[in-house]
Amino acid sequence: MFTSLLFTVKNNIATITLNRPDVYNAFNDALSYELQDALKQAEKNAAVRAVVITGAGKAFSSGQDLKAAQEGKRNLGDSLHKRYNPIIRAIRNMPKPVICKLNGVAAGAGCSLALACDVIIAADNATMIEIFINIALVLDSGSSYFLPRTIGYHRAFELATKATKLTAAEALQMGLLNKVVKAEELDATVDAEAAFYAQAPTKAIALMKKMLTKGMTDDLDTVLDYEAWCQEIAGNTADNQEGINAFLEKRKPAFKGN
Repeated sequence: MFTSLLFTVKNNIATITLNRPDVYNAFNDALSYELQDALKQAEKNAAVRAVVITGAGKAFSSGQDLKAAQEGKRNLGDSLHKRYNPIIRAIRNMPKPVICKLNGVAAGAGCSLALACDVIIAADNATMIEIFINIALVLDSGSSYFLPRTIGYHRAFELATKATKLTAAEALQMGLLNKVVKAEELDATVDAEAAFYAQAPTKAIALMKKMLTKGMTDDLDTVLDYEAWCQEIAGNTADNQEGINAFLEKRKPAFKGN
């Protein structure tokens, strides 16, 4: 069904693998639209309770395929609206946790893609770079939103304007990553993380994704009201009752995601 990525579902986990390793998983039209479709499938599939995004070969994604971009004059704004922005919105609106398995370089839009995920686990040989300035372009695909909120304005400005390449250790120290592991341990570590979320109370996590995003932008009174609204929804889920029963019965809860 897909030509530029791999899509599998196993044990309630959807794994999306960008699959253009010969060009370090750079985005052409096919990959960008297929990734939109894969994310829609992951969202609509009720069996999926966690999503993993990674890259084939040595890279996560090197960003836009510049050779493909030269095939006719493009309106870059239209390209973002049609190709990249729907991907970022799909990840942020995904009512399930999205884990980035950062297996290699994440550059440009590839870096933005990683930053849009809920959890980022990186191999120790992975790197991140906002490379846009090297071809006199600006941050896109959400990087200007995520970077300053994660590391502060001054560090974000420096990374954006100097195209500073960060090692995984440096990115972890800045707070851009959740965890760094040896490359040979990446698969097992991400598998364990995904398995944790695939057994978690999925609806509560979906609400918390929205709450945390709202908490970065709205005032306290708005956030307090939104928390109350979300808590009412969470309190009416089957998983909430299961969690209470498990606590009273002194056992591990068996959440079903509803």
